[in-house]
Amino acid sequence: MKENKFLAIYNEIVQAIEEGTYKRNTKLPSENELVASYGTSRETIRKALTLLAQNGYIQKVKGKGSFVLDMKRFDFPVSGLTSFKEVTEKMGKASTTIVYEVSTIYPDEYLQQHLQVTKKDSIWKVYRSRKIDGEKIIFDKDYFHQKYIPYLSKEICEHSIYDYIEQELNLKISFAKKEILVEEATKEDQIYLDLKEYPYVVVVKNFVYLDDASLFQYTESRHRLDKFRFVDFARRAR
Repeated sequence: MKENKFLAIYNEIVQAIEEGTYKRNTKLPSENELVASYGTSRETIRKALTLLAQNGYIQKVKGKGSFVLDMKRFDFPVSGLTSFKEVTEKMGKASTTIVYEVSTIYPDEYLQQHLQVTKKDSIWKVYRSRKIDGEKIIFDKDYFHQKYIPYLSKEICEHSIYDYIEQELNLKISFAKKEILVEEATKEDQIYLDLKEYPYVVVVKNFVYLDDASLFQYTESRHRLDKFRFVDFARRAR
């Protein structure tokens, strides 16, 4: 009966979220209030809240409570090599790119390892935020080997670096290796993203190669976790 009870509570709260009774970015009633409302135990309420969090309906923030997430997330392809501009155009969404920095640097040990360069190689560093529906929801930390990309400007980075690489430099971007993980938000994330109450970000690390297998780009694309779902298509090998 107890398991049936927590599932019934879970389904009722899901329905309330989907119907707009509990609106996105608002706080759910406290555990004590839910215990009293449903006439059940704290353990049962906690099991229902845990399931809600696991299925992406709420974010539990320590010391503050449970907040309703926006379930209208943007589909971001895991496989394939697609620029932000191409993704937003496909979604029919108006977007803005805010460029904070375009500079050349000498790489530290971390970048030397991830971009397979030496400490004497010159690297482009590009910091950008991506804004959709008035909110900064992606923070991109891009690093390009200057050997392959000799010139960049703020205007190029505001438009599309990939368009510039392919159309102006006539280079062919071929494939990428990707890593996806969830990390606690950093001070940089708090500056360059509208995080609201969300203490974590989804980080997509991209290692991007040209058609001659040259690694020319390393990117950390940091996403607000409530705004995206990462999708792929898989076919079983026969």
